[in-house]
Amino acid sequence: FIVVVAVNSTLLTINAGDYIFYTDWAWTSFVVFSISQSTMLAVGAIYYMLFTGVPGTATYYATIMTIYTWVAKGAWFALGYPMDFVTVPIWIPSAMLLDLAYWATRRNKHAAITIGGTLIGLSLPMFNMINLLLIRDPLEVAFKYPRPTLPPYMTPIEPQVGKFYNSPVALGSGAGAVLTVPIAALGAKLNT
Repeated sequence: FIVVVAVNSTLLTINAGDYIFYTDWAWTSFVVFSISQSTMLAVGAIYYMLFTGVPGTATYYATIMTIYTWVAKGAWFALGYPMDFVTVPIWIPSAMLLDLAYWATRRNKHAAITIGGTLIGLSLPMFNMINLLLIRDPLEVAFKYPRPTLPPYMTPIEPQVGKFYNSPVALGSGAGAVLTVPIAALGAKLNT
């Protein structure tokens, strides 16, 4: 049963939106990615963690997804794309915060959902924004290495710099924090 939970939770998360940051539309998809991944990381990790009852399980769960993504990155590299064409998302620190909340509250599942879920929703967009700032210009990569499957609505656009109210980080963090807690609570409710 543990294997079934782990596999299905991971598949749930990697299929929420798109679990890989393709550099050529990283900025365009940032908000969608932040909402879907913060929500699904909280749901999957809390479900898996509450089943085992062991703090540290969420970090293990995030590590599994990170390994999957590195394999996908390697596959694109084998096809002739540059190493920074796929940016591996940062799940592990957010999952560690969830584990810490679960441990610090003496394994209180409601605190894990509320506090841990909020921490995931606030931290995951910030970690991934820093991650994306460290790579080459997405527009340069987009035009130099076009993907044959790139849909029209994902055509790369220049990010709006300096407008916080229109910032992907602000919107992603806010929406992720707001949506993560009730959805994680629903997942835990269905688990009981």
